[in-house]
Formats: sequence, structure tokens, C-alpha cells
Amino acid sequence: MTCDEAKILLHALLDNELDAGHAREVEAHIAACPACAAEFAAQQEMKRVLADTNLRYSAPASLRTRIEASIPQARPQPSRRSVLRGFAMGSAVSALAASGVVAVVLRQDDQQRILSEVVSAHLRSLQAGHLIDVVSTDQHTVKPWFNGKLDVAPPVIDLTAQGFTLVGGRLDYIDARAIGAVVYKRRQHIINLFVSQTASTEHRPPRTQTMQGFNCRRWGERGLNFWAVSDIGGDELSEFVDKFEAAMKANVEG
Repeated sequence: MTCDEAKILLHALLDNELDAGHAREVEAHIAACPACAAEFAAQQEMKRVLADTNLRYSAPASLRTRIEASIPQARPQPSRRSVLRGFAMGSAVSALAASGVVAVVLRQDDQQRILSEVVSAHLRSLQAGHLIDVVSTDQHTVKPWFNGKLDVAPPVIDLTAQGFTLVGGRLDYIDARAIGAVVYKRRQHIINLFVSQTASTEHRPPRTQTMQGFNCRRWGERGLNFWAVSDIGGDELSEFVDKFEAAMKANVEG
């Protein structure tokens, strides 16, 4: 095992995501390679520090005060009953607002968890024999292969002429659900395009995030969620997504 191969799998080893055979190979390489051993030790320390850090967000106590202050007050002198009723209403509004803040935080945590799962799935695919279930550069071969295996087959678009070669597809699992992964190559770099069904049909513009050294560009369109993951630069990954979206739109309009 080379250092380049080992470095790709260090995070997976750290998170106990490797099978026994690959884990032994990486551990043996670390034992014999000071550079990779130092890198693995640094990653272990980072994981320990993050685990000890309190990343929960709590709404400030001043939030209730600001919300209650924004509620219009009646001009006449209120009775004791109306004061109590108003206080109850203010408490309810404050509780709803605080719940909204918590919901936003939970949604952000959920998005980070799914992003982590997507990157882990990309890492697993780079192991020997895990990348492709159906090998073909023909979109008319790859797309029908998904039929019957998923509720909705992912769109498969040939972008070879634009510099992104279709090489096949496979089934993967994100958020405990089976989803489609369409695989492209940019020179020697792998791009995994994960596609899952969602109840929302609104367009969500592409957004790029980075995790474990990989760029991930995610967006939503026509009831589908997309995640494009690769180690190519952010600009090239954005180019891939732009060309994919343009081709998909042309296919729908055509």
C-alpha cells in the first residue's frame, strides 16, 4: 500500500468504517511509515479535541425579551386577567420562537451528518471493487440499470464532450436509504454524483462545502437531492454541476 492510498483511507480507519482486511493493510502501513503515522496521530488528536468541544447552540435568554418587546401593547390599562392572558401569549410566542431556533440548529446538524455520510460513501467507493456496479460510458445502459432498484432512477447524462466522462453507476446508502450514485471521471479523479428522492420540488441552488479534503456540491431540483463529491478543485466541481444542470434542463425542455 502506498502513502497516497493510505492517506485516502486514514479517516475511514479512524471512524471504524473499514473492513477487517483493509484495516489491517492500513495499520500495517502506518506501523512502517512515520509520515502516515504522524498524520494518523494528528487526525486522532483532532477527533479528540472536537469530541471535547461543546458545539451545541443554546438560544440566548435575551431572545425572549426581544420577542416580547416586539408584541404590540394595548393602550388602555389592562385588567389583571388580560395581563395574565398576555403573559401566557408572550410565553407561547417565546416558546415557539425558541423552538424555531432549535429546529434550525437540528436541521443544520442533520445536514452535517448527511454530508459526513456522503463523504464516507465516496471514500468507500474508492476502495477496490466498490466503485461501480454497472460499468458503461453509455447513459442508455446506466440509467435503465437503476430501474426497479430505486423508487426514482437518477438522471444519467453523458458529459464526455464537456470533459467529464461517464464511467458507470451503483447503489449506495445514505441516511439509511438506498440511493443511486452516478460515477464520472475528470482526468484521473473520480466524481460521485449521489441522487435521492425528496418531498420538496423547489429549486435549491448549488452550495459547496469541504469535508476531509473533499469538495461536495449539493443542490435540489424537481423532487431530487444531489451531492457531487470529488477531490478535484471547487471551480472544476462547480463546472461539472453547471454542465450537468444545463444538460438536465435541456433534456426536460426537449
